[in-house]
Amino acid sequence: MFKKPICILVVLLLIPLWLSAHGVSAGDQQILDQGGLLAYLWVGAKHMVTGYDHILFLVGVIFFLKGFNDIIKFITVFTIGHSITLIGATFLGIQTNEHLVDAVIGLSVLYKGFENLGGFERVFKISSPNLLGMVFSFGLIHGLGLSTRLQSFAMSETNIFAKIVSFNVGVELGQVAALVPIIFVINRWRAWKSYDAFSKAVNSYLVIAGMGLAVFQLLQFYSLI
Repeated sequence: MFKKPICILVVLLLIPLWLSAHGVSAGDQQILDQGGLLAYLWVGAKHMVTGYDHILFLVGVIFFLKGFNDIIKFITVFTIGHSITLIGATFLGIQTNEHLVDAVIGLSVLYKGFENLGGFERVFKISSPNLLGMVFSFGLIHGLGLSTRLQSFAMSETNIFAKIVSFNVGVELGQVAALVPIIFVINRWRAWKSYDAFSKAVNSYLVIAGMGLAVFQLLQFYSLI
């Protein structure tokens, strides 16, 4: 009979498969065509909740944060980073290749899992780079990924800035909705004896998942050349 920690771990490992709706769909385009600014907010929230690459990175960021203030600080820094590039790149029409951006996002997941496992100290014999700076830098990259999704929609020029901001606000709401249960599970698990094994398993999974995401996106990129 499975113990409770094992059951929860299985659920966490299956999240990327469950969230296979990540991306742009004809249904989303129809919602935007028929709705106003609230439609952009809804699609932004949906995209973040189903954005397993973004969520996996944030899992790595918050994994060892215990205090509420620390969690807010790092999530705020990430939010500022991705808001800058999401709003700026979309408004200015700056185009980036979605597969290359998503490959870097995959590497950000790998990076965070590697750091959480003490990889810099054990492998390179150096201290980990400043976490706040890295979270902000990766936030900028994640924002470019979000911008590529938003720019893939057919948007009229009417209220274009308001639409971009609405999408961004939706992303923030989706981010909160996705993180609340994850933070609850991680904090609850700290009281169990299996926490160390859980920590190694989850962060090892981040390394594997990040590598898989990066390789998949690079293969997609080279197939287009």
